[in-house]
Amino acid sequence: MTRSRRTPALAPKRRLLTVAVLAAGIVAATPFAARAQAAFPSKPITIVVGFSPGGTTDTLARIVGQYMSRDFGQSVIIDNRPGAGGNIGTQLVARAQPDGYTLLMGTVGTHAINQSLYKKLAFDPIKDFQPISRVALVPNLLVAHPSQPFKTVKELIAHAKANPGKINFASSGSGTSIHLSAEMFNQMAGTDMQHIPYKGSAPALTDLLAGQTALMFDNMPSVIGHVRAGKLRPIAVTTPQRSPALPDVPTIAEAGVPGYSATSWFGILAPAGTPAPVVARLNATILKALADPEVKKKFAEQGAEPHGEKPEQFADFIRSETAKWGQTVKASGATAD
Repeated sequence: MTRSRRTPALAPKRRLLTVAVLAAGIVAATPFAARAQAAFPSKPITIVVGFSPGGTTDTLARIVGQYMSRDFGQSVIIDNRPGAGGNIGTQLVARAQPDGYTLLMGTVGTHAINQSLYKKLAFDPIKDFQPISRVALVPNLLVAHPSQPFKTVKELIAHAKANPGKINFASSGSGTSIHLSAEMFNQMAGTDMQHIPYKGSAPALTDLLAGQTALMFDNMPSVIGHVRAGKLRPIAVTTPQRSPALPDVPTIAEAGVPGYSATSWFGILAPAGTPAPVVARLNATILKALADPEVKKKFAEQGAEPHGEKPEQFADFIRSETAKWGQTVKASGATAD
């Protein structure tokens, strides 16, 4: 009798205990990615920039980061880690925890050129990263000193072929997208213009403005002010389409070198292994940022064009760019240690 009286009293407790154990089991069995999505972001996010403050990469990262901060309700910190063509900052992110809180503003240099340019890299630009989205396309602008006798691409080609080895072009350094844009032109146009490398875009531009060099393929944000002031002559843009910032300037392809295309691009990447829900959350916010009128206006002021896409599209693009620029690096003979 005593045993039978106790049983009803204990049964509810056992049922409660069973339910609690089952609930704990369900929580434990819930995939980490799903729980990460529900909580993300719960703390500040860092975007690493592998270049100095004030450059195009840094400027675009700050514009996008500001919007992400508002959308997430969390601080977004820009961490500049310049050096080795962006490789120092890139390596830092490759080794970071894959939780979505450490991101990289990657470039055509860090994720398409450097793999072929540098003999040894401490990271794999494809295997060690999860692409989130491209952010912007920035045309390189072919500009010449006003004293030069050519005003169009066809006139430049004719002048260069009539004076082989005598036309020089400046660049921000051997192996940069600025240098390789010119080397690609040399290859496709059949010209023999000579490369004069500088330690950065600023000193190269200084000598071009002084007439010490004939021309340069520079990022649009760096030279557009000088073009508008009449200090440099715009010849053509390197992108497949004309730039809204200079709609009257033709593309190199339409002006005399069919198929030519060289674009400086920038995009957000995370370490490989970042949970898919976190990747999706980051991608959605970045796409919203690029559609925001204020962001578009700020990009336009830099001569940059917003360009958002899904992670898999960005991944495919990086692979195609790696192959294209690898051929150009090999043909140019450029190397870096």
